[in-house]
Amino acid sequence: MKSDINEQYKIMEKIRNMNLNKNLKYTIYTMGCQLNENDSEKISGMLEQMGYTFTEEISDADFVCFNTCCVRENAEDKLFGKIGEMKRLKEEKGTIIAIGGCMMQEKHIVEKLKKSYPFVDIIFGTHTMQKLPEDIYNILKTRKRVEDIIDIDGEIYEGLPIKRSDNLKASVTIMYGCNNFCTYCIVPYVRGRERSRKVRDILLEIKELAKEGYKEITLLGQNVNSYDGGDGYKFSNLLRDVNRIDGIEKIRFISPHPKDFKDDVIDAIAECEKVSKIVHLPLQSGSTKVLKMMNRKYTREEYLELVEKMKKKIPNILFSTDIIVGFPEETEEDFLDTLEVVKKVNFEQVFMFIYSRRVGTPADKMENQIPEEVKHERFNRLKELVESQISVNNQKYIGTIQEVLVEGKSKTNENFLTGRTDSNKVVVFEGSEENMNKVVKLKIVSEHMWYLKGELE
Repeated sequence: MKSDINEQYKIMEKIRNMNLNKNLKYTIYTMGCQLNENDSEKISGMLEQMGYTFTEEISDADFVCFNTCCVRENAEDKLFGKIGEMKRLKEEKGTIIAIGGCMMQEKHIVEKLKKSYPFVDIIFGTHTMQKLPEDIYNILKTRKRVEDIIDIDGEIYEGLPIKRSDNLKASVTIMYGCNNFCTYCIVPYVRGRERSRKVRDILLEIKELAKEGYKEITLLGQNVNSYDGGDGYKFSNLLRDVNRIDGIEKIRFISPHPKDFKDDVIDAIAECEKVSKIVHLPLQSGSTKVLKMMNRKYTREEYLELVEKMKKKIPNILFSTDIIVGFPEETEEDFLDTLEVVKKVNFEQVFMFIYSRRVGTPADKMENQIPEEVKHERFNRLKELVESQISVNNQKYIGTIQEVLVEGKSKTNENFLTGRTDSNKVVVFEGSEENMNKVVKLKIVSEHMWYLKGELE
């Protein structure tokens, strides 16, 4: 595998020489989750190694990459709309167009691209991203479309160049794929089965990030708490080892699965001072019947018992979650069960989604699909409950002292800086640039639903 990457570096150097003095630019349109964002950082790294420079203006780009997601149905509409806009750019300046990511592992999408969008140059899947330099080289040499997709689970490749989008916070993928096969989810089919990176490679990457001045690390995986480093080394061991790395001040992780939240992971969160005490614990539904149909492998009662166990072991713990509204056969009673769990847990953040059918998943073939108007009505009721809880929860911050990692200037007011609390609440405050990229103590003076306002202590 190392020799494969070495070969790609040689090709990157060839392309760099071909691009000398041409001032070529690239842009990447990223859809979906943080894993996709992390992949886009690697694509950026490879492109910059080949002599391209980044531009936000798609009209200025000589190379455009779409890194796709297939979790929700409207992702397809977004993609095809964007690609349609690219035809004129292709005709005017010969822009190279590449499309990769999860959606390219779906055969019906690839067939539609080949039939309706012949001007697309490169199609690559989730298991062949590391070969992008080779694909680009072939396009530059032959101008013939490249289709680089494999259906088997890919290998883990280390050593790809990466251009981080932030100089303070970094995401580090610890594993790829998923073994859970939730009935609504296409991810196991497009990302493959679980493959864990080697412990030494993960820790080496994080130590290098610490040397470069990064303060916050987010460990990424489709199901991080099933990480398997071999010889009994588990996710809890990884949390403890990352906690010991000098320079790293905050550790977060997404996404775990409730069924894999064992005592060793709970203990590690409690005992590691750098690990954030807001835990993302995806619920998806508060109905045991719906959870069984989703193949989530826990009941409503088991979820609530896990929450209570974690609260006892970690007294200051907070929770965020994901909820899907309108899953097939969800009755009004099932939905009320979800609202009841939301009331009981009192989540700090809730990411709400209206169920959308995905071709290739068991849920797509289920009977009693919920009408769109019912889904939207239930979504609005959930949204109303969640926002009422946020408004109340925000009050508890007023008057408290919060440690905030300062990320930069506010996007709406240059006189204010912005950062996040351990609980991931956005805080704005008046401060000078010397406070940037540091952890500061702020007294919270007011709340504004989606952000808090603070003052330097």
